[in-house]
Amino acid sequence: MEQNHNEEGLKLKSEKVKPKLPGMYKVIILNDDFTPMEFVALIIQKVFNKDKDDATRVMLQIHTEGIGICGIYPFEIAETKMNQVLNLAKESQHPLQCIIEKI
Repeated sequence: MEQNHNEEGLKLKSEKVKPKLPGMYKVIILNDDFTPMEFVALIIQKVFNKDKDDATRVMLQIHTEGIGICGIYPFEIAETKMNQVLNLAKESQHPLQCIIEKI
């Protein structure tokens, strides 16, 4: 191991610093009784870059289980995607809700 000297001439051991990985967050869409399933599937395709089959699968999970995980991302990306979902829903006058949850 490489050694350094400080101002007093004492030997110091070099330490390898491991960068801390960012916390990961699930982006979750919540079911409601008003937002059309087709709209939810389109949102999943548009915001989360899912193909039609994957978007339909997640949409059906939201419909039958009450929630669906659309993706897992670092905090800033998860927050951005959540806000995109909420803004698109609001623009289309749907009450669709989306949350993020730390893993």
